Amino acid sequence: MLQFQPPGFGHKLIHTSLGAMVYYTQTNAPWAFAPGVGKAIADTEDLRPLLFLHNFGGGASAYEWSKVYPAFASNYQILAPDLIGWGESAHPVRDYKIRDYLSIIAEFIIQTCRQPVTVVASSLTAAFAIRLAIVQPNLFKALFLVCPSGFDDFGEGAGRRLPLSVINTPLLDNFIYILGAENKIAVRNFLQSFLFAKSQRVSQEMVEAYLTSAQQPNAKFAALSFLRGDLYFDLSLYIQQLTIPTRIFWGEKAQFTNIKLGRRLANLNVSAIQDFYAIADAGILPHLEIPEVLIGLLQRYL
Repeated sequence: MLQFQPPGFGHKLIHTSLGAMVYYTQTNAPWAFAPGVGKAIADTEDLRPLLFLHNFGGGASAYEWSKVYPAFASNYQILAPDLIGWGESAHPVRDYKIRDYLSIIAEFIIQTCRQPVTVVASSLTAAFAIRLAIVQPNLFKALFLVCPSGFDDFGEGAGRRLPLSVINTPLLDNFIYILGAENKIAVRNFLQSFLFAKSQRVSQEMVEAYLTSAQQPNAKFAALSFLRGDLYFDLSLYIQQLTIPTRIFWGEKAQFTNIKLGRRLANLNVSAIQDFYAIADAGILPHLEIPEVLIGLLQRYL
């Protein structure tokens, strides 16, 4: 959502096979100027592309990375899309599948990047990035992943919290979404209790950003596909095939997918996964909870 973007960032869009995808990039001062000379950059696409992909779950959007990517806007073409079904992008009424997101992420990279892209992604979307990098390695330069998980890794389901019979009940599924994702109190509680390690780090702006995304027309369809587990898979069956240089960051207090799972996944491919860094006192979204730490880690490697 544009109202929650940092100064100097605007939105653009591309058209994918599933509809229009909005993405955020530097469009105005202070970022739309060449470093040190005060000269306007005619085309930020001349910069190296740095793609930020948000996690899934009610209210998810590119806002998730908005506290991190301004730190790289002077030297990189920032690309932070709202994936289809989330944020301000199209919300087609459908049962979303894994292949949908693999396709539209690839379409996005092909349409916006003139050279192999460095991807920064989190959770399930980070796992999608791994799968895509395996089948289309020419699109990627490097991966920086926060808590990557297919949510069914090693056959151990991690994400579903409600019985499928409840989620799939007509009208009841809509009630669940309204109660859990379109309610300010519920959104704050979810961020504080499940996504962050320290509840006091959740700001009013964060709650409003998640709520605004969740209240977009037809936003429930992607969220319910995630909640049902339609997008889950066993990442351990794929990660060994990865060849793109990868670094993993993991919040030590991440729920749903704990750090032991992360280390187990990373150990399956020590040649491609060049580092595994545990972030103390952080949950599954350290880039939103303590963004200064993620910025520092990314700057170390970039």
